[in-house]
Parts: sequence; C-alpha cells; structure tokens
Amino acid sequence: MSSSPDVAPAQRSTRQRRAVSAQLAASDDFRSAQDIHEALRREGEAVGLATVYRALQALADAGEVDVLNHAGEAVYRRCSETHHHHLVCRQCGATVEIEGPAVERWTTATAQQHGYAEVSHTLELFGLCPACQRAG
Repeated sequence: MSSSPDVAPAQRSTRQRRAVSAQLAASDDFRSAQDIHEALRREGEAVGLATVYRALQALADAGEVDVLNHAGEAVYRRCSETHHHHLVCRQCGATVEIEGPAVERWTTATAQQHGYAEVSHTLELFGLCPACQRAG
C-alpha cells in the first residue's frame, strides 16, 4: 500500500520524545532544551541535545507545548489546551497564563477589516513579577 505524497507522515512516538514530554509534564515552568537535556541525562536517559530540540519542535508543531523567547532563548512548557497568552517576568521568568477577550475581539475585527481568514496570533507581555519588584 502506498501513501499519498500530499499526506504528511504521522509523528512517531519515540522513547526520546516520550522522555522529553514526561519532563515537560513534570514541571509547570517554562524550560530550555538544555535544562530538559540535563534533567534527562541525570535520570540516565541516553538522549542527545539535538534529539531534545527535534522532540520539542515536534511537540510545538503539534500544538502540545507553548514556546516563548525569554532572554534570547527558546523555552517550552506544556500549557492548557485553551487559547491563552502569557505574562512573563523578564527577570526570573515566572509566567502566568492569561486570557485576553479584548485582544481576541481586536484580532478578529482587524483580520476581517483586511479580508483575512483563519488568523492565528500569540501575545506575550513582559514585566516584573511582584517577587522581583520586592527584591529590586
């Protein structure tokens, strides 16, 4: 049986991808590929850093994780399945998931005004969390 060239192959669930996914599920914080790689190595997982990056990209492409750019580095976290945005502390990286009904209305209206359809967006707000404000 041959497959159609227009159909993308399903992502394989490799041992390494499952290990990366388990690391993300074990934490509520955004984490870098290097952090995840180091944690896996401490647990005795034989997985290369490039493999961790590929697994994270596959999870992000599948919509299973959110990706932020924090201090010039991509960080990853398994987030809620509903559409949301992030409020991120630019000092410590603490993150809060937020909903933005006004942003959603503006996005829809702007897209319609310009004749666009199937529009997606991401929004990250950066500031100082209460703990970093007190420490500062």
